[in-house]
Amino acid sequence: MALDIAKIRARLDTVKNNGKAGGSFWRPKDGTQAIRIVPTQDGDPFKDYWFHYNLGPDQKGGLLCPKKNHGDDCPICNFKDQLWKEFNETQDQDTMKMAKDLSPRQRFFSPVLVRGEEAEGIRVWGYGKEAYTSLLNLVLNPEYGDITDVDAGTDLTLTYGKPPGASFPKTTLTPRRRTSPLCDEAVGGDEECSRLLDNIPSFDNLFQVKSQEEVQQALDGFMSSLEGETDADGSTSELVVNEGTPDVLAAFNELTGN
Repeated sequence: MALDIAKIRARLDTVKNNGKAGGSFWRPKDGTQAIRIVPTQDGDPFKDYWFHYNLGPDQKGGLLCPKKNHGDDCPICNFKDQLWKEFNETQDQDTMKMAKDLSPRQRFFSPVLVRGEEAEGIRVWGYGKEAYTSLLNLVLNPEYGDITDVDAGTDLTLTYGKPPGASFPKTTLTPRRRTSPLCDEAVGGDEECSRLLDNIPSFDNLFQVKSQEEVQQALDGFMSSLEGETDADGSTSELVVNEGTPDVLAAFNELTGN
C-alpha cells in the first residue's frame, strides 16, 4: 500500500507548530464577516475537544485531556480530583481555585469557508459554548435545516468583538435570508468546490496527542514552578489562579496560533 503523503505532510506540520496544524485555523476579526460551515465526511461538522489550560508558560496553548477526549487515564484529572477531595475536607479556598483552574475546558471547532477569503481554502474555526449552542439550534430549526448543504446551504453573518464594558469578546451568528451554493461561478463553480472539500483540514491532525508520560511531565513542571515562587521578603507566594474567561481565551488563541 502506498504512503499517504498528504497525511504525512500534515503530521510534519503539526510537529513543527508545537501541536497546531500550521495554517489550518481561522479566527474572526473584530467586526462582521460572512462564513459558510462546510460538510464533513462523517456528517458532523461540529467537533468538540477538552483542554487543560493554565499549566504555565511551557504549556501556553493548553493540552488535550486524555480522559475527556479518549477515555484514557489523565494525571492532571487525577490530581484535580485529589484537590477537590482535599477541598471538601478542609474548605481551603486556594485548593478550590487550583482544582477549578486545572479542570478541563471544552472548546468547539468547525470547518469554514470565509467569504472574500476563498483563496485561503477551508480552515478550522474554534469557538465557545455559546456559539456552539446557537449553531445547533439553527440546524435544528426547520426553517434552515442543513446549513452546510453544498447546493442549498446558508451563509452566516458572524459579528465578533467586545461589547461596551465587557472584558472578553462575544460572537453573534445570524443566518442569511436566502440559501446559496457553497461555490458559485464567481468562486469557481463545481470544480473549485470539489477541490475545497477535498482539502478540508483533518481533525485527526489538528492537535498533538500527548502520552501519559508527557502529560505527567507537564503537571510536574507546573508544580515545580509553583514551589519555586517566592515573594520579595523570601516567603513562599500564595497560589494565584486565573479563573476568568479572558485567561482561557488567551490560552485558546495561543493554541490555535492566533
